Amino acid sequence: MTFASPAYTDSGLLAPEWGLSGAARETSDHAYLRALLDAEAALTRAQAALGLAPAEAATAVTGAAVPANFDIRSLAARTPAGGNPVIPLVADLTTTVGAEYGPYVHRGATSQDIMDTATMLVAVRTLELVLTDLGRTERALAGLAAEHRDTAMPGRTLTQHAVPTTFGLKAAGWRSLVLDARDRITRVRDCLPVQLGGAAGTLAAFQAYGARDAGALTQAYARELGLAAPALPWHTLRTPVADLAGCLAFAAGALGKLAADVLTLARTEIGEVSEGSGGGSSAMPHKANPVRSTLLAAAARRAPQLAATLYGSLAAEDERPAGAWHAEWAPLRDLLRLVGGVSAQAAELAEGLRVHPAAMRRNLHATGGLIVSERLSAALAPALGRARARELLTDLARRAREEDRPLRELLAGEPGSQGLDLDDLTDPARCTGFAGVLTDRALERR
Repeated sequence: MTFASPAYTDSGLLAPEWGLSGAARETSDHAYLRALLDAEAALTRAQAALGLAPAEAATAVTGAAVPANFDIRSLAARTPAGGNPVIPLVADLTTTVGAEYGPYVHRGATSQDIMDTATMLVAVRTLELVLTDLGRTERALAGLAAEHRDTAMPGRTLTQHAVPTTFGLKAAGWRSLVLDARDRITRVRDCLPVQLGGAAGTLAAFQAYGARDAGALTQAYARELGLAAPALPWHTLRTPVADLAGCLAFAAGALGKLAADVLTLARTEIGEVSEGSGGGSSAMPHKANPVRSTLLAAAARRAPQLAATLYGSLAAEDERPAGAWHAEWAPLRDLLRLVGGVSAQAAELAEGLRVHPAAMRRNLHATGGLIVSERLSAALAPALGRARARELLTDLARRAREEDRPLRELLAGEPGSQGLDLDDLTDPARCTGFAGVLTDRALERR
């Protein structure tokens, strides 16, 4: 048996949430290298646009800043010496550009300017994939909500049957969370900024090279990359990273809610929904496991801890920090990968979800009519008084369970029930309140 030499690349063997996904591609080492090179080339072009560098330098640096020109493993091997990959990359890029225009590579910048800017590029590129998949998810859920607007099912609170609801309202709620995630991610994506501050956030080196307006230089840099222009360098003002942490963790939790409900409703003894293509078992041939929901649930548990590290890095000392900045890189990439991967899984889940109304009807009657006790209490109150009606139904509910008899049968002989349409009042499908109206209202949101 032969083995390939180790490539030291993470293919997602232990990360089924994102392995080999589009998010994996956009957050790979190659993607980061591309973003770092894009940031370096854009800086030279921005200076050329303001007359601070020759146009030929911008052309030369941009032409050289191609990932294929660089050895990622060599860069990685040299990164520990300086603590970040920009230092060896600048050396290699300068050599590649050549003696004439090499001095314009990285001119005036510090490593963190390039690393932070590249990170924002990677985030924007990954978030585009996330937003596309969230769009697919919400459209599928909107379809389910409309189709099942009046499909009655048990509402459950604290794991028990509560009152009837509809599957349409449940799907509309899932969609609402997905739209909330979309809106938060969109706002953050549109505000992600370039980083440009020089050695200690004063842009002093750029001034020494002839820059007259710090704002103009930052804006030119931002235009080159399609990112926002910050009012201040943010080397130790980590709002952009904290915002990313927040919107990504929220998205993971929002999709986790969808997963938690599907996992419950897909249980064998409930059977109200099932995944379109369940996963198999290594030992039990009959299994069709809700794998996509499982991956979403796993991501929802991991994301808050990753976000916590990023929030912890807000406490960064001085004008550039030792450790706080470095602590962000891996968890932010993990968050982008995680949410990017499970957003695609969520879209597949929503588009393939199978709904089983017959099981919902069966489960509505599992308690022998107890699920409509709230409605019956309101109907009996005018004749018996609110307290007596509740007391009566509490007693009848106990008897229904102990004697295994339908609530309607026990209620029929009780004073106060005469003149009531018990067939209507005990039909769970007619006891869904304003669920249909609420579903319609939710679907008005675009």
